[in-house]
Amino acid sequence: MSIFLTGATGFVGSSILRTLRAQGREVTALARNASKAEEVEALGAVAVIGELSDTELLTAQAIASDGVIHVASPGDASSASLDDAFVTAIFAGLEGSDKPYVHTGGIWVFGDGDAITEESPQNPPALTAWRSAIEKRVLEAEGVKTTVIMPGIVYGYGSGIPNVVVDAPRIVGDNGLEALQLVGSGDAHWTTVYVDDLADLYVAAFDLAAAGSVYLGVGGENPSTRELGVAASIAAGLDGRVVPSSVDDVHARIGEAFGDALLLDQQATGSAARIDLGWEPNGPSLIDELRTGSYAPGH
Repeated sequence: MSIFLTGATGFVGSSILRTLRAQGREVTALARNASKAEEVEALGAVAVIGELSDTELLTAQAIASDGVIHVASPGDASSASLDDAFVTAIFAGLEGSDKPYVHTGGIWVFGDGDAITEESPQNPPALTAWRSAIEKRVLEAEGVKTTVIMPGIVYGYGSGIPNVVVDAPRIVGDNGLEALQLVGSGDAHWTTVYVDDLADLYVAAFDLAAAGSVYLGVGGENPSTRELGVAASIAAGLDGRVVPSSVDDVHARIGEAFGDALLLDQQATGSAARIDLGWEPNGPSLIDELRTGSYAPGH
């Protein structure tokens, strides 16, 4: 038997797959097509070609598995309906088995907050308002060892959301010098987590978490968007020069829904996962990654 994994060719899912295979675990991964199947097979998984909407396939894989880790999401208007249908199909195979099921949420559902915990009230932006109803279903499932992981902004290997900072417009000031445009005023903070640390958390939750548990997937570092912009500016040869942007600027550049999520001011420690699961995030900081690491030019 093996762990059934979705999203195995994505940024987070591929790291989870590598972590599981490094531990000698057998993994069966959902792949959308033959090309994606080749990718997961190259990482040592058994590929099953299908979609998140293939109900019978998903139920059969859940029954045959040791448990399920669900990371895949289309990231568009279909996310809510697909995730809801996916959970229904998976639980048709898992309910009553007491097998683990690890579901992916996100810390943005809490809205602004300077000391966010798993128990904080939720105030989601429009982008993630759909998550709470599905997560409630997951946590109330009967006979399944369910866990919801709520990652912060995931970074590493030059991939993911931090490229919004790296690729920001360069603005020429009155002094004739270029500066990097910030995401908003620069005062907001981002909760962050290194992708390989996050993968370790998923595996720890699969193995150790109690049924109905929720964990923030954050490494404990909460840099301001100004600090991030300065780091990227230094890497770009702009000597740390940055300029703020307005909400309208952010919306025009990356869209209103995504922009409002990135403008949230959030801080969290993620201590519950350390205490309960023995999780030890130790990857490089996002500031270091922007300044001299995988996001810097030449890396």
